[in-house]
Amino acid sequence: MSSFSDLPRLIPFHLSFFSLNQLRSCEQYFGSLNDALAAGKSQWQKAGLVSESQLEQLFDAKLPERIEETQAWCEEPMQSLVAIGSEAYPPLLKDISDPPILLAVRGSVGLLSDPQLAIVGSRHASRQGINTAKDFAHHLSDQGLCITSGLALGIDTAAHEGGLLGLGKTVAVVATGLDRIYPAANKKLAYEIVEQGAMVSEFPLGTKPLNYHFPKRNRLISGLSVGTLVVEAALKSGSLITARIANEQGREVFAVPGSINNPQAKGCHQLIKQGAKLVESGQDVLEELASVLKQDWNQQDRFDFVSEHGGQEPEVSSQKHSAGSGVLKYIEYDPIGLDELVVLSKMPVSEIQSQLTLLELSGEVEALSAGRWRRLR
Repeated sequence: MSSFSDLPRLIPFHLSFFSLNQLRSCEQYFGSLNDALAAGKSQWQKAGLVSESQLEQLFDAKLPERIEETQAWCEEPMQSLVAIGSEAYPPLLKDISDPPILLAVRGSVGLLSDPQLAIVGSRHASRQGINTAKDFAHHLSDQGLCITSGLALGIDTAAHEGGLLGLGKTVAVVATGLDRIYPAANKKLAYEIVEQGAMVSEFPLGTKPLNYHFPKRNRLISGLSVGTLVVEAALKSGSLITARIANEQGREVFAVPGSINNPQAKGCHQLIKQGAKLVESGQDVLEELASVLKQDWNQQDRFDFVSEHGGQEPEVSSQKHSAGSGVLKYIEYDPIGLDELVVLSKMPVSEIQSQLTLLELSGEVEALSAGRWRRLR
């Protein structure tokens, strides 16, 4: 793979949309990538290794100019190109059957190698679905998982917003070149992701949001992640494609159940029937992923404990548990806000917050977005 770590040699193939398998075939046929680049168009046509449209890109008179533009782009702050043969290339993505030869990144390159969970779903999500996605993303990000999604409206947007609220932050995988933002409505969110997380694309600069690019994008969302969580999805949706690809890649697939009357829940119900794991909280996801995460996470002891004790954190005494029981009686399975707890319990805010922290550590309650809490058991 050492020959695939040299950016100047890879950029022409990247701009011509070569796959890794095609690149390997070219290296084998011509002897080296340098020899392949030096070969004439007739030699390439005789080899029959790539499509005519790819050859048109490779022998386009404007290719040298596009190479210069690409090199100049990655010399700007917080903008990078990552070659598949480099140490910075995310190891999980390298394991899929067709990883990109180059990744364009805006933001933190290192974040791409952190443990990630994909959260995807409908662009036309319900209010409850959006709140659920944001709650899951916030909770799991607080536990150190990076939240990965596709920057689309609806569930993707909520997932990114929730991820930014936590420690693990978020990665947006897009189906365009990184010199443009799609959809335009998420421009502000995209800038926040670049500042705190990362945006990533396998597509060259200038690439427009064409329909057939989105399924390709979806394989990267699942390929970067240890698992994929579908929050809301219709029976025919890109989210189900992402879940199918995740399953083919050997990654875990999770689904949140919904109302039988909600058409955006039918895709999740179908996934559950097909073997996806039904989850009702972020803790459910962590417990399922414990054996995977402890292999590369620094919190190995924590995940050993979580997997054995149903989500309770270590070193939480029964005394601490009882200390939180005062406010616990006011918390049900439906979310409740801090202001409402103050009214119901007539306790000082500081005391309520202290008890909530202890209850969360003991696994009794879960913190949600917007200062809300809910009972877990």
